[in-house]
Formats: sequence, C-alpha cells, structure tokens
Amino acid sequence: MRYYITLEDGTLVPAESKGLITRNEDITAVKTLTEEDSGKVFTLNAAEGIAITLPALEKGLEYEFIVGAVFATTDFTIVSSTNVIQGGAIVNSVFVPASNENTVSFVATAESLGDKIVLTCDGTNWYASGIGAAAGSITFTAP
Repeated sequence: MRYYITLEDGTLVPAESKGLITRNEDITAVKTLTEEDSGKVFTLNAAEGIAITLPALEKGLEYEFIVGAVFATTDFTIVSSTNVIQGGAIVNSVFVPASNENTVSFVATAESLGDKIVLTCDGTNWYASGIGAAAGSITFTAP
C-alpha cells in the first residue's frame, strides 16, 4: 500500500512512513507558526537572528529547528505566549533545564551549525528537547 500526504497547495506527495514525510523550510524572516507548519523541520538560515512565534497550544503540534547558518549579532528566539516551555537541552555536554519558560534562544556567537531544538505540545505545555555544541548556545528564559 502506498501512502500520500496532501500539501497546502493540494499536491499529493508519496510518503515513506504511514503517510508522513519530512517537510523542510528555511526561516529567513520573522515567522508566526501555524498548525499547518506542524511536522516541519525549520532551518535557521539568516545572518541575524529572527523571532519565531509558536501558535496556541494544541495537542500533537511539533516543530524542529536546526541552525543552518551562523548569525553574528542577534539571537534566534522561539517564543510561546505563556510560560509553558518545559524540558531542556544538552548544551556542551551539560543538561540545561527549561521549567515554565516562554522563550528558547539560539544565542548569537555561541551557536554551531546543527544545533537543534524540537518542541512538542501536549495541549498544556511545549516540551523541548535538543542539543547545542558550545556552552551557552541554547538558553531558556521567561520574562
């Protein structure tokens, strides 16, 4: 049996596993994510960091972010409207926890190509898991 996924433009694309495929998108400008973006892998490809806004909490949403270009002056931030980011990341071999945070930052001058974060929603919280090569490359904060 062959499975397909329907893209936003109505195109049917053959899928490898139960109708799911990885959809990739470069982020080069400010972006507010939608439900339709769930399941995408976002490559952070800009010379300066950019703000990315998460959608409202909804069970099953998941987004992956990977550093694809070094950025010199401004952090890339991923922001939730409430302090519901939990989990953490292994950064330079040390676990950096997130507890009731609202912002994940890929820190300018500390980031490395391939640093990444996955955010998964259970309807109540965003759960972060990721990895950063250099000390201070990924941080979690609340206002």
